[in-house]
Amino acid sequence: MYKVPAGDLQSEIRVMISFSYNFRIIHCPTFVSMLSLADMQRQFTGEACEDIKREQDHISWAEQITFIYPIWWTGLPAIMKGYIDRVFSYGFAYRYDQGIQKGLLKGKSTVIINTHGKSHEEYEKTGMDKALALTSDHGIFTYSGLNVIRHFFFDRADKVSPEQVELWKEQIRNIYSGIKPEFTL
Repeated sequence: MYKVPAGDLQSEIRVMISFSYNFRIIHCPTFVSMLSLADMQRQFTGEACEDIKREQDHISWAEQITFIYPIWWTGLPAIMKGYIDRVFSYGFAYRYDQGIQKGLLKGKSTVIINTHGKSHEEYEKTGMDKALALTSDHGIFTYSGLNVIRHFFFDRADKVSPEQVELWKEQIRNIYSGIKPEFTL
């Protein structure tokens, strides 16, 4: 099995992009991923804890956001789900105007990079690829107003060869070489 240390992946992506970036790693002990009752109550009053506000500031700053996480049990890992629950809150990522949902992150785009253990063929045969696109791409990211540029599903990650990792990197490079930031003076 070939493992790419997180630092190496970050270095690779840094080389691929030629504009300002900020890496956020949410598996650190300073970010609590569980949505509490107090968090929910604050969301409806427009307030946020300092750790949530800090993450929302990063998202507000960004024009393009890349999410990198594994697929566990057909979905987001608990820490990523908790991040979405807490950071993509009502009043920040979405709201309802006269009962109609409105994504508040319009004008921003995202690339999603997932790894999983099953084969692409198995995901396709069972419809899992479509289910993930519906629940993640549309149910979270598009719902919040983000434009999903590309959703990568890198399969058989637990048995991947160095050659396959190079192919994945090339796919990622191709996406980032096509993303041109817009600057307003």
